[in-house]
Amino acid sequence: MNLESICYSVIEIAREAGQFQMAEINKVRSGDVEVKGLHNFVTYVDKTSEEQIVAALQKLIPEAGFVAEEGTSTKKGARYNWVVDPLDGTTNYIHRIPLYSVSIALMDGNETILGVVYEPNLDECFYTWQGAPSFLNGEIITVSIESSMSNALLATGFPYYDYGRMKGYMDLFMYFAENTSGLRRLGSAAVDLAWTACGRCEGFYEYGLHPWDVAAGALLVENAGGRVTDFKGRNDYIFGGEMLATNKILHTEMLAAVKVHFPEKS
Repeated sequence: MNLESICYSVIEIAREAGQFQMAEINKVRSGDVEVKGLHNFVTYVDKTSEEQIVAALQKLIPEAGFVAEEGTSTKKGARYNWVVDPLDGTTNYIHRIPLYSVSIALMDGNETILGVVYEPNLDECFYTWQGAPSFLNGEIITVSIESSMSNALLATGFPYYDYGRMKGYMDLFMYFAENTSGLRRLGSAAVDLAWTACGRCEGFYEYGLHPWDVAAGALLVENAGGRVTDFKGRNDYIFGGEMLATNKILHTEMLAAVKVHFPEKS
């Protein structure tokens, strides 16, 4: 399998979906917004984007299955599966906040072997594949070399469910607010990870995540020289619902803070 060739095809698929979203953003009205769950929204743009992406990906690797946010395809591959978030940042999109993304990853069993994150507002496409560097619009990217927590800029996200862990999460937020140069809540975990991969942020942490939020972005961080774990320091970060991604230099220090200030899942 030529992952490089496949990756460039996925880039075009992601770009087409992103451009469709840009074209539709001013057409979405309140009546177009559906509620999937508590504070969890979807529009016809999400669904149409996913249909377009799934149809195109099926042609690339016919035997591959899908883990797709909107359930356009429930086919499971014996070996390969695409992990797709057609519009990561739907709440931003609904409110016309210009930061959202298309996230597409390919998994071989439990291993992510390809990742693409496209942010259409800046026309920035981040991509990588197994054994390759991470790229932004054709240029190799690397994580930050910042070694001081006090100079670090972190990205995070606020959960829209599972509020039983919110007290510990806010304790951790307060700790990082007091001990770093700042935190940002961008509204797209895929972008948070892509920006960590290219050194704009030193780290990203969040719980209440889904595989489609993070599979592509996590590989971007790793192939850019960073480190990704769950909150226990283990590798269950794609399907485990929580993630810490850093420039590697600060990972031990950030992980220690997570363990002190944030409770483990019961």
